[in-house]
Amino acid sequence: MSEPVNALLEIRSVSKSYGATPVLEGVTFSMARGELLGIIGPNGSGKTTLFGTISGGLPIDAGSVRLDGVDVSTLKASRRAQMGIGRTFQVPQAFADMSVYENLLVAARFGAQLGGKAADELVADIMDLTNFSARADALAGKLPLLDRKRLELARALATRPSLLLLDEIAGGLTDDEAQELAATVTGLVGPDLGIIWIEHLVHILTGAVDRLLVLGNGVVVADGSPKATMESPEVRKIYLGLEPDSDDLDH
Repeated sequence: MSEPVNALLEIRSVSKSYGATPVLEGVTFSMARGELLGIIGPNGSGKTTLFGTISGGLPIDAGSVRLDGVDVSTLKASRRAQMGIGRTFQVPQAFADMSVYENLLVAARFGAQLGGKAADELVADIMDLTNFSARADALAGKLPLLDRKRLELARALATRPSLLLLDEIAGGLTDDEAQELAATVTGLVGPDLGIIWIEHLVHILTGAVDRLLVLGNGVVVADGSPKATMESPEVRKIYLGLEPDSDDLDH
């Protein structure tokens, strides 16, 4: 895979262990501005740990993480968020007793560091992008799952990221709901926003992303176009448990 010019994100030889157990071993890849990169791999392959090392939630043992050419490897998660790294979590983290509007305003003020009219305008834009304009006063804790997932996405966007990390945002949704959310995600990508999306729903991911990276046992197994990557015998047989001629890539 050729290196992107002026990469948005550069991961170089990143390793992470929990005690004596290695989880990431020399992971290296880059992504360009405006790219939608998907990541798949079996449980325990290091996907969520990788997100933690990018966002700053987990310290790395070796290697480096660079955002827009700046080494952020030793910076705290809060500082990385202010520099442009936003993320969602598998279990939505919204403040249940706050309204949609209030949740987004908190993200705009403390993540994007905006105040007054600027924060209000950003929140209004994000609510429009994520179909919340008519439900600004709805309590987050009362929303159905699809809307809680959508709010998790909206909260991350309200931090005004240049890099957005989506961790199984379609998990638990019906196929139609996941397709609807995928359409929202693909519509967000542009010159000012690159997205990395981890997802177990492989057919949803491959239909949305520009490029697909596969992790297995803490190393990069494949990295390329969704079609070429999914046709790799190693990916299909070893890491997805499928024979090379199998068409069952949905789980």
